[in-house]
Amino acid sequence: MSETVKNTLLFALVGGLILLTGFMQSWNTAILIVNMGLISAIMAIGVNLQWGFAGLFNVGVMGFVALGGLAVVLVSTPPTPGAWTAGGYGILLALLLGAATVVAAVMAARKLPKGRTQTLAIIAILVVGFFVYRAVFDPSVAAVEAIDPAVAGNIGGLNLPVLLAWPAGGLLAAGAAWLIGKTALGLRSDYLAIATLGIAEIIIAIMKNEDWLARGVKNVYGIPRPTPFVGYEIDLQSDPSFVERAASLGLDPVTASTLWVKTGYAFLFLVVLLVLLWMAQMALKSPWGRMMRAIRDNEVAAEAMGKDVTRRHLQIFVLGSAICGIAGAMMTTLDGQLTPSAYQPLRFTFLVWVMVIVGGSGNNFGSVLGAFLIWFLWVQVEPIGLWLMDLITAGMPDGSALKTHLVESAAHMRLFTMGLILLIVLRFSPRGLIPEK
Repeated sequence: MSETVKNTLLFALVGGLILLTGFMQSWNTAILIVNMGLISAIMAIGVNLQWGFAGLFNVGVMGFVALGGLAVVLVSTPPTPGAWTAGGYGILLALLLGAATVVAAVMAARKLPKGRTQTLAIIAILVVGFFVYRAVFDPSVAAVEAIDPAVAGNIGGLNLPVLLAWPAGGLLAAGAAWLIGKTALGLRSDYLAIATLGIAEIIIAIMKNEDWLARGVKNVYGIPRPTPFVGYEIDLQSDPSFVERAASLGLDPVTASTLWVKTGYAFLFLVVLLVLLWMAQMALKSPWGRMMRAIRDNEVAAEAMGKDVTRRHLQIFVLGSAICGIAGAMMTTLDGQLTPSAYQPLRFTFLVWVMVIVGGSGNNFGSVLGAFLIWFLWVQVEPIGLWLMDLITAGMPDGSALKTHLVESAAHMRLFTMGLILLIVLRFSPRGLIPEK
């Protein structure tokens, strides 16, 4: 069997499983799997750029996805009335003062001769800058968070179209990745993993605790949709022509409107995925892509040939993180809300890594396949496990301790299945389902 036929059959198998879900369960569930599969595929492409192209072990995927979601709030939600006059400009000034403090400390470190004078100057700049920053920042934040905290309490956004928030999410994640990369990319791979994991947790902690930014754990609801591509169910249900078309297909207006909206999202997500996949393939086949793989395989030899390894690592770290930021913005748009507590390393780091490894590290199409397959299993394994446990325990008496234990164990089928699949793939196909060429 040729490689092309095998890969086509693998994609057809995953597509068949999703279609089977539509026939056996509901088409709403099937399209939701497609939508989250498309978003997960974009995340997997971002991680594959970093790991598959350059060998960078980034375990902070969750943080960049969260920054993409934050960008949607800052770009697309309407501004909170009175927030800027109450304290918004003060917050902006405080952030500029903080940045100026860091720049001044760096300049002192570069310009002053090494010794006690340099050390004391840097300490003085940082201490004074910190107190000035807090003196401006704290009262401004308190003023913003005091504005109708039950429904607002945050500064709001720019009220721009949500489609503009998707590239903005990529830019925000790329900016954070540049700052992180300038300090962390000099570390060895295992230390880089620890550093990126810790930084991701810091990003989530900031989002949870800084209410002025995005309401913290109170969450932001009512994220606007990318109209006119994706409408609102209530508007569709009020449209006589749409209701008539739904009835002709044997669907009630509620189900039909939900399917229409989710299909609209699927179309937009597919366009973004295809564009990013094309760009990733072009990069892979370019001299730049060949250079990145050469650096991945042997950094010492690449550096001896005159390649700036650190600079190239920073480039691809920023690019991969930007793609994860775009995916995070898309996911927040799909959810219609930003929930910082929902960002967990298991879902937004570990699972994405499983997708890349199972699909095939270094192969963009493998990452896409792995994303759809793993997300399908992530959604379906628990109900299948519950059905299986009910079948196994059908002959046991009600109230049996063993029956209760087995039925309750179905909730752990997801983690068990992910670990089992990872072990099987690493044992029998260590390069993934679609290996790197």
